[in-house]
Amino acid sequence: MQQLSLFEQMQLLKEDKREIQIDEKSLTKLYYGIMEVAEMFHVNASLLRFWEKEFPTQLGHIKKNKKGDRFYTKQDIEKLKLLFHLVKEKRMTLEGAREYLKQNRKKAKDDLNVIENLNAVRTFLVDLKKNLKSG
Repeated sequence: MQQLSLFEQMQLLKEDKREIQIDEKSLTKLYYGIMEVAEMFHVNASLLRFWEKEFPTQLGHIKKNKKGDRFYTKQDIEKLKLLFHLVKEKRMTLEGAREYLKQNRKKAKDDLNVIENLNAVRTFLVDLKKNLKSG
């Protein structure tokens, strides 16, 4: 049995975590249904509805039709990414995430942008490594 390098072990651990990479450039529609957004984040639609109640300041303006179907804009998805990062990736409590957003909204967005950029670099390097091995 082959022993994994430290890099490969870290890669496996990273893949086990719930990490979402949604490229804003790939979001071409004006509105997304709740099931589409739930799939983007690999969560149940009920979690999105729950977060809407728990974070009314951030998600209180989700558009709904007469039937009550929710429609998310790119901006709503950005807000969800930030919440997902704090609650799922940083493992903050809901109260902790609310308080953090109240006091550090700009810092939270900046931190998320840095993490996304680093993940993009990591993905590029992993792909480069695979191409070098196969070539």
